[in-house]
Amino acid sequence: MPHRRRKTPEPEDDNDDSSSSGATASSHRFGLNKRARININGDASPRSSSPLLPDGYLAKPNTSTKNGGSGARREVEKHQPGSIVRVKLTNFVTYTSAEFFPGPSLNMVIGPNGTGKSTLVCAICLGMGWGTQQLGRAKDVSEFVKHGCQEASIEIELAADPERHTANPVIRRNIKREGNKSQFFIAGKVATQKLVLDLARSFSIQIDNLCQFLPQDKVCEFAALSPVELLHSTQQAAAPAEMIEWHSNLKDLRREQKVVQAHLAGGKENLASLESRHQMQRADVERLKERAAIQERLRLLQKARPFAKYREARNRHTEAKKTKKNAQAALKELEKEVEPSLRAVNAKEEYLKLVNEAVKDRKRAVDRAEATADNLVTKQRGMDDKLKDLDMSLDAEKNGDKTRKRDLGRVEAIMTSYKRQMDVEPVEIDVASYNEHRREKERAMAELRMKRDAVKESENTIGNRVRDNTEKIERARIELDSLESQAGQQGNKLRQISRDTAIAWDWIQNHQDMFEKQVYGPPIMECSVNDQNYVDAIEGLFQNNDLLAFTCQTRNDFKTLQQQLYGAMKLGEIVLHTVSSGLERFKPPASEAEMRRYGFEGWAIDYISGPEPVLAMLCGESRLNQTGVVLRDISDQQYSALEDSPISSWVTGKQSYQITRRREYGPGATSTRVRNLKKAYVWTTQTVDPSAKRDLQDNIRGWNDEINDLKQQANDVKLQLQALGNEFNDLKTEKERLESEKADKQKANAELRALPTKLEQQEEKLAQLKIAGEAVRERIEQIEEEKDNLVLEKGQVALDYADAVGVFRQAHMELLQAEHVLIEATSDVQVLQERKGAVKEMLEAKRREVTQIERDFASLNNTAKELLLQCRKLLEEAEGTIVNDFYSSLPEGQTSDELETEIESEKARLELVHEGNPHALQEYEARQIKIDKLQEKVQAAESKLEDFASSINEIRELWEPRLDELVKKISDAFSISFEQIGCAGQVDVYKDEDFDQWAIQIQVKFREHEQLSILDSHRQSGGERAVSTIFYLMALQSLARAPFRVVDEINQGMDPRNERMVHERMVNIACQENTSQYFLITPKLLHDLKYHPRMTIQCIASGEYMPKNYQDLDFGRCVDIMRRVKAAG
Repeated sequence: MPHRRRKTPEPEDDNDDSSSSGATASSHRFGLNKRARININGDASPRSSSPLLPDGYLAKPNTSTKNGGSGARREVEKHQPGSIVRVKLTNFVTYTSAEFFPGPSLNMVIGPNGTGKSTLVCAICLGMGWGTQQLGRAKDVSEFVKHGCQEASIEIELAADPERHTANPVIRRNIKREGNKSQFFIAGKVATQKLVLDLARSFSIQIDNLCQFLPQDKVCEFAALSPVELLHSTQQAAAPAEMIEWHSNLKDLRREQKVVQAHLAGGKENLASLESRHQMQRADVERLKERAAIQERLRLLQKARPFAKYREARNRHTEAKKTKKNAQAALKELEKEVEPSLRAVNAKEEYLKLVNEAVKDRKRAVDRAEATADNLVTKQRGMDDKLKDLDMSLDAEKNGDKTRKRDLGRVEAIMTSYKRQMDVEPVEIDVASYNEHRREKERAMAELRMKRDAVKESENTIGNRVRDNTEKIERARIELDSLESQAGQQGNKLRQISRDTAIAWDWIQNHQDMFEKQVYGPPIMECSVNDQNYVDAIEGLFQNNDLLAFTCQTRNDFKTLQQQLYGAMKLGEIVLHTVSSGLERFKPPASEAEMRRYGFEGWAIDYISGPEPVLAMLCGESRLNQTGVVLRDISDQQYSALEDSPISSWVTGKQSYQITRRREYGPGATSTRVRNLKKAYVWTTQTVDPSAKRDLQDNIRGWNDEINDLKQQANDVKLQLQALGNEFNDLKTEKERLESEKADKQKANAELRALPTKLEQQEEKLAQLKIAGEAVRERIEQIEEEKDNLVLEKGQVALDYADAVGVFRQAHMELLQAEHVLIEATSDVQVLQERKGAVKEMLEAKRREVTQIERDFASLNNTAKELLLQCRKLLEEAEGTIVNDFYSSLPEGQTSDELETEIESEKARLELVHEGNPHALQEYEARQIKIDKLQEKVQAAESKLEDFASSINEIRELWEPRLDELVKKISDAFSISFEQIGCAGQVDVYKDEDFDQWAIQIQVKFREHEQLSILDSHRQSGGERAVSTIFYLMALQSLARAPFRVVDEINQGMDPRNERMVHERMVNIACQENTSQYFLITPKLLHDLKYHPRMTIQCIASGEYMPKNYQDLDFGRCVDIMRRVKAAG
């Protein structure tokens, strides 16, 4: 049976650094070339005039045509302002040097995977000033610098706007790897990123709008746009700026309107509640007002008490004033009657005062005389203390002189000793001999130390060997134990198949904490076959790489593991896979009943167990979920049925089958590959390998014997070290004895040499002691002289004290005489006072009476004044004329008792009126204020809502018709595109009360029996969504304000029929006159697609055979060769 060899598809990666150093992008348009290039022969003529291909395939098209040729079309067809005229790349991603010349209409960028098609898209985005977030690839712009280079350059030339520019603007961006920095230039001058973005936006370039710029890694993001986001992107791409502003204003106004409506509803609800409570409380409030009036009158009556009291106090004050006047007149009359008797008593009292003053003067004289005598006694005692101090100083000087004399004798004895020592001969010492003996000991000690270090090194070596052998024994025992377990057997198999993979697995098990999620080991270790009967069939489905692959669950873990294993550990034969989803997406191609009908017992995935991520990886790599398994052979009828079934691989008996179908070549284009199954090795259950076990046991015995020998050597080394240590200590003791003996002799000679100096010092000390003796004698004489003078002074003080005692005696006698006269005068005054006592008593009684009357009058006067002040204060504090009128209306002659009676009457009235809620009135008045404020707020809110409604209607009348018109044009173009492929589609605007919920609704129908349904990720397949996406983007082509649009690999996932029809529709739309520039990037194209002369084909080629200078490549010559080959065939 014929079959084809299966080839594992290469991963698609436009950023593969493994591309060659040179890359070439050829810019061609069938029938029109952007610019001619000179071939290697120096001419500009085409290589061939073969009619097999149009002239535009040549690198140097025929430009000699003057009338009606491509040159004429070139002059008519021009780039629109802002479209891309040229792109030049240097050291950017895969490109060492490349230059693109896009056409003004549709640009088809084609080339194999990994050549750098999407790199052109990245260059347009980054070169225009946008960031890497618009691409969904690398995070840092420095990662776009070609591997091995330090700087990259992007240069983009835009078509000029004749009204603003005299030449095409040229933007250049230099990217430096170090520091992740960029530098921008406009027309060769340094510019900021903001200036570059402003220039791009001035042409309505919107790289951040997926409707204009849809890179490869953002296709799924565009499909995931919500209808609301799609409306926003559509307006940005096709609507004028005022429509976007109107929509934004409508959303803002509606949000503010909703806030005001919510506040208005709450305000009205609160207002109704307050008014209802207000009406229910009105009767209570009326009663409270009556009670408040009574309370107010009661309060005023109570405050009026000072007025009544003031009137009473004023009457009593008038009567007291009359009484005071009469009493004062009676007192004066009595004083006139007793005046002669009192005058004699007063004279005698004056005499008594004079005598009393004389006694006081005599007492002061006695005190002065006594103080003078006391001072002299104190002075005499001070002189006695000074004499004692001088005696003590004299004794101290004499004692010090005795000490000096003893020191003098001791110094003279020391001097005599020094003189005798100076007569002794110095000790002889041979310093060189001592030094030589010490050096000999040190050399011997150094030799012993070196021997000891060598022995210690030997001891360390023996210890290291013992430890190494111990570790080897431990590892061997662990390995011996592992031979007995299933995991150990699998680990041995892994080491036999790939030692690098086993090392990597050991490292991963010890460093799982370095990863975001668990990293799984090779299927050899993680998986097992459930039934050993199927082990040959299951294991035969895998290549070695599948069994050795590690499984990561996140992209970051993949990068971490890649850097560690490839970079840090330098391991080869490592296979890494990333799985981000589980087994749920790997569905069988047929139901269980259909599977049984085809003769299968189950799917391959049913017979293998392991972690879900590992099984998902195996399904993705080996399609276990799509491979049927049966232990017997199937019948011819079952085989024929399988050829037309969705099942493309199965295992029967001892063989595996793989069917390859090529739909583009017709229903019969199939090939089948058959392979014989090998005997399973990885997941088989085997007994322990006896030879491996025996080898490990022999190794352990050998290492133990070597350890015993090493321990004996270690004991010998310890004895040798002990002997060396004892010998070293003996040498050290002898060396210390020599050094001590030498030091003692050197010290004795040094002391002998120092004797003259010491003798001079003692002589100086002796002289100082003699000088000190003279000073002591002088101080003793001075002290004795001071004592003599002090004794004479003390005698004079004694004489003065005797005189002071005489003065004191005389003063005391005079005091006694004065006190005798005072006694006599006092007696006379007492007799006169007793004789006139009755008169004085009567006079004092009268005076007390007058004084009491005056006091009573003053008290009444003060009381009346205080009451008057209280009345005035009450009048000043009165709350308006009502209170003043109340105080004025009080009866003039009303007494306090009458006022109290009226107060009690009002209190009785107050008790008859029920009190109720004491806070009801305050609540009523406060609520009335709230009601007034709420009514004002409600009126203001209603007015504001009218303004909002007016503004919304005004803007909506401008925006909504133009939006409907725009969406209708998009829908018409969208519907026509779907009609071209036999399907149906339309675009509507979903309208909501909230303008931020308005959205684009795309409805499609891909089958006749279906109804139009909204486009989403649940109803339509990936290919159907891709068709809908490209048709929607094409519908925007004639409406878009942007000068160019980019779509990267949108045709991936389409079947050939849809891809062909979509391509034809795209050519018809994108190649119309006066449309914007269009870039379509794709790695593959079907044969016999529609071609239009306005198209430009950008063919990307790269590889090891590319010249270093892309300008050396002659595509015309390549096409010429192709023409000749086809003509010859």
